Amino acid sequence: MHPSPPLLLSDVVALARAAGEEILAVYAGEFTVTRKGDDSPLTVADLRAQRVISAGLASLTPDVPVISEEAPVPPLAERSRWEWLWMVDPLDGTREFVERSGEFTVNIALVHRHAPVLGVLHVPLTGTDYYAAAGAGAFRQGPGTVAERIVARALIAGTPRLIASRSHRGDRLNGFIERIGPHLFEPLGSAVKFGRIADGSADVYPRVGPTSEWDTAAGQAIAEVAGAHVVGRDGNALRYNARETMVNPDFVCYADGSRPWHEYL
Repeated sequence: MHPSPPLLLSDVVALARAAGEEILAVYAGEFTVTRKGDDSPLTVADLRAQRVISAGLASLTPDVPVISEEAPVPPLAERSRWEWLWMVDPLDGTREFVERSGEFTVNIALVHRHAPVLGVLHVPLTGTDYYAAAGAGAFRQGPGTVAERIVARALIAGTPRLIASRSHRGDRLNGFIERIGPHLFEPLGSAVKFGRIADGSADVYPRVGPTSEWDTAAGQAIAEVAGAHVVGRDGNALRYNARETMVNPDFVCYADGSRPWHEYL
C-alpha cells in the first residue's frame, strides 16, 4: 500500500513535536558538544530526537525506508530502488542550538520519486509548526492555536525581503545580495527560512555553499505546496535521493517568479 501524504500529516506533526520536547529537555540544561567526521557539531539532543523519529516512522510506515542525518546512508545502488522514503534531520541548526539562539528545527519530509510531497518543520523553542502535504495545503500553527493556511506572496512593487543563513555568510552570498539590488535583509538560522517564504513574510532565501538533502526536503515541500519554488542554478527544482552524494547544489527559494532569482546565484 502506498503512503498517503494528507493522511500521514497530522501524525508526522505530532512526531516532530515529540522530538522537539526531547530537544528542549537537553536545551534546558548543560550539554557537551562532539564533532562528527565533517566537523559539524553533535549533541545528545540530536540523538534523542533521532530515536523518537525513527521509532515513530517505523510504526507509521514500516515499509518506507528512512534517510537521516544521524544514521548511515545506504549506497545509491540500494536507494535507487526506493519509490518512497523519509528524509529526516532530527535537529537542523545544531550550531544555533549550541549557541542558544533558538533558531533550530525538527525536519521531516516524505519523498516520492525524487520530489518531497510532505514536509514538517517544528520550531521547538517557540512551538511553531510549518507543515504541508500535496493535496492538503500548507499550514502554520502556533502552540494552542488553530492551524492557519499559508500562501507564498507575489512580490509587491518595492524592496524584496531577503533572509539568509546566520552562520554561512561569505563572498558568494554577498555577490547574490549585490546582484538583486535594494533589499531588506534578515539573518536567520535553520530551515525555518523556508517557512518564512511559504507564509509570505519573506520573499527570497538564497543558499550558496553546502547543504544536505535532509536540510531542505521538508522546507521545499512546504514552500512548494504554498506556491513558492526551490531551484538550483539551472532553474530546476531540487531533487532527492537521485545521486550518490547527499549534498545539494546551490539553490534559491522564492515566491515570486517575476525576477530570475536563480540567475543571481
